[in-house]
Amino acid sequence: MDSAALSELKSAVGDDGWTDDAERIAPHLVEWRGAWRGETPLMLTPGSTEQVAAAVRVCARHGIAITPQGGNTGLVGGQIPQGEVLLSLGRMRRVRSVSPLEDVMVVEAGLTLQEAQEAAAGAERMFPLSLAAEGTATVGGVISTNAGGTQVLRHGVARDLVLGLEAVLPDGSVFHGLKRLRKDNTGYDLKQLLIGAEGTLGVVTAAALKLFPVMRSRATAMVGVASPQAALELLALAKSETGGGVEAFEIMGRLGLELVLEHIPDTREPLEAPAPWTVLVELVSGEEGAADRALGRLLEGALESGLILDAAVAQNAAQAYGFWRLREDMSAAQKAAGGGWKHDVSLPLTAIPAFIKTADAALLKAFPGVRLVCFGHLGDGNLHYNVVPPLGADPQAFAARRDEGARIVHDLVAAIEGSISAEHGLGRLKTDEALRYKDPVQVAAMRAVRQALDPQRIMNPRVLF
Repeated sequence: MDSAALSELKSAVGDDGWTDDAERIAPHLVEWRGAWRGETPLMLTPGSTEQVAAAVRVCARHGIAITPQGGNTGLVGGQIPQGEVLLSLGRMRRVRSVSPLEDVMVVEAGLTLQEAQEAAAGAERMFPLSLAAEGTATVGGVISTNAGGTQVLRHGVARDLVLGLEAVLPDGSVFHGLKRLRKDNTGYDLKQLLIGAEGTLGVVTAAALKLFPVMRSRATAMVGVASPQAALELLALAKSETGGGVEAFEIMGRLGLELVLEHIPDTREPLEAPAPWTVLVELVSGEEGAADRALGRLLEGALESGLILDAAVAQNAAQAYGFWRLREDMSAAQKAAGGGWKHDVSLPLTAIPAFIKTADAALLKAFPGVRLVCFGHLGDGNLHYNVVPPLGADPQAFAARRDEGARIVHDLVAAIEGSISAEHGLGRLKTDEALRYKDPVQVAAMRAVRQALDPQRIMNPRVLF
């Protein structure tokens, strides 16, 4: 980057809006698991949409590539620059408005999910997008990757929770799309192009988000089942029992739970009799005590029919939090156990039991001794199907064979019309690989859209098609 362009960029964002200090930039150049490392000549930290737009205009004029970054919690490397200018929205974290009567709030992209949830709670409303990294993950980041989380079953993914967007497009113009409307049939829904685009079509700077009533009743349980098929049948029963009151339905294989108990402090076995598979189920209701009653009926009937093996019901918020920690610390526990290959896949629900059985057999045959950790959002068909190195294996040598294992898993996923990315995006990890499975017509259309909006390909150039 020449000195003139560098000077223009610094001027565009002001004295507080940039840094080239290596120590300050360093945390932004490493993905939290250490799987991706990058470099940048300059990190921009604009404080307003106008500053973002000014910076992007400079980049467009000089043909300078940009990598946008939210909370740096992504798992596919899309947020790590490889020589591009790094654009961090961490300073843009205002709550612009909260309207309980409309069930809408407008927030800036650098606000963390936890802060968004707290802003909603302050107005006696709920913003339901929740995931393990919510204390760090930002609104802009989860919108750009169309993140899901634990409550997709009831409330949908990020795409379903966004009413409007403000974004800076690749030429530096501002898309003023912060409408709070539930209906707007006036042509293409441009915000939907930006959601899930991983920063390739523009930089999300603010969003109008849907809010929901706070439920008066919430009941949480850990349930032991013999198989994924039994878990699916329990899900169907829970839906029937509650009439739509199932907010979360998470599944955990035994090995994953054992790794959490081994590596995460202050965790404990949830059931008296450990089961091959454990389900975390959470029910909600607007009626006081109704969720507890529904959970009691559900578990009583499931035990009598032999559908479940054991169950533990949280008696208070602290116990419910303990149950959720077992699920949310799965990734951290695997890191402590040597890392491994991560597969974030989406499948038709009824295909999940056969997929797990077939994938397990195929991977154990190809890589004897591997440890298979399967967990995820069973309620919406999203599995995190991970492969941990055999005990005593060299982690680096094992990591080098990731593509071999991914080909086995993803071929099986494609054969049953699933997706190789459910909620993490493609990033640098899966962009090339996705071309093997994506419909060529879809790829051509996506490329045409990108070419129209970003002909220089300066926005996150290493990501997507």
